[in-house]
Amino acid sequence: MCAAVFSEGGAAGCGDSPGGRCIVGNDIRFVRARVCPRAGSWLFVRIGSRPAPLPRHPACGNFRIFGVRNESQPMYYAEYAGRAPQFFRIDRPFPLESGGELPSVTLAYHTYGTLNETGDNAIWVCHALTANSDVADWWPGTVVEGGLLDPSKYFIVCANKLGSPYGSTSPVTENPATGRPWFLDFPQITVRDMVRAYRELRTALGIARIRMIIGGSTGGCQAMEWAIAEPELFGTVALTVTLPKTTPWIVADSEAQRMALEADPTFFEPRIDGGGRGLAAARAMSMLIYRNSVAFNRTQHDPEEKLEGFRASSYQRYQGEKLRKRFNAHCYYRLLQALDSHDVGRGRGGVAAALKRITARSIVMAVDTDIMFTEPEVREMAVLLGADYHTIHSGYGHDGFLIETPEITRILKKYL
Repeated sequence: MCAAVFSEGGAAGCGDSPGGRCIVGNDIRFVRARVCPRAGSWLFVRIGSRPAPLPRHPACGNFRIFGVRNESQPMYYAEYAGRAPQFFRIDRPFPLESGGELPSVTLAYHTYGTLNETGDNAIWVCHALTANSDVADWWPGTVVEGGLLDPSKYFIVCANKLGSPYGSTSPVTENPATGRPWFLDFPQITVRDMVRAYRELRTALGIARIRMIIGGSTGGCQAMEWAIAEPELFGTVALTVTLPKTTPWIVADSEAQRMALEADPTFFEPRIDGGGRGLAAARAMSMLIYRNSVAFNRTQHDPEEKLEGFRASSYQRYQGEKLRKRFNAHCYYRLLQALDSHDVGRGRGGVAAALKRITARSIVMAVDTDIMFTEPEVREMAVLLGADYHTIHSGYGHDGFLIETPEITRILKKYL
């Protein structure tokens, strides 16, 4: 058996689901899930030959139990308030671009709508750095009838990338050699590794052609890499605030964030909350490149005179704490490394030669106030691609690609 597709049981409120099914090769097994009302999300699944009661989960914390090897050796899954994911498993060694390998790979993914008989009405969304596979959760207003990702017309897919704590194989999933989470023993991964896993999921789902692939920020890195690897698969490639190769400016920001993680002594401890304070500090640092001085000066201005307790200070702490509660420091570390190593031209004769391999119609969008993937750099990429180019006007910098949804929807719907 090479791979399996798992579907979750559904439930509302704390307790066992009525039972779902998973298909493993030709073998159908039962799946049961438990939902925590405090998290509003799926917690864990046990697979067996017949339905069986699940053990009660431990007290709700920042991470929820994702799978159970046995009661003393849990695996972990980051909470979020969206729909339960499905799971795809590659049950064989998965070689990595860095030279190592993973013994097997699991991808968490979400789908919306129905794949048509010809398998060509799919829209694939690649998520950004710390998002999950539930597009409706992090991109509100898009997965609705009449919206950009209309489930009455299209089969929408988003897979959680390797290295993320939202259900896919990552530093918080089990290392089979130890029976414990990988943590910092998790090998280095790249965007190409992520895309290779997506390609296997696409085949398992029976998708013959992807009508449009959409990626913003680091999601755009994945979309671009895939469009180069399988150019005949895509009708349209839509890239927002992204580049074909990570710039020294972004690498420098990533390194500063890794230094913040390493400055937290608990980061090096094999524990699920290790590096939490460092993660909060790293997120606060990243907000400076995700937004810009104009955005901060407009939204965090203190109208009154004061000596301390500034709005900007509390905002930074709030953003850091919010990520600390929902993410994992070891995953964040590896994902930053994957971003830094992104280079579509590696082994392909350079960036320009690699981009020429894309045969799909290309749409490129930049945000005019973005200081991470800057507008001039994104426009230069669009020229190399021969893409239709659009500038999004936003006061929110890089984060504008998530905030200016009506404008992005207006642009992309013309190409569907």
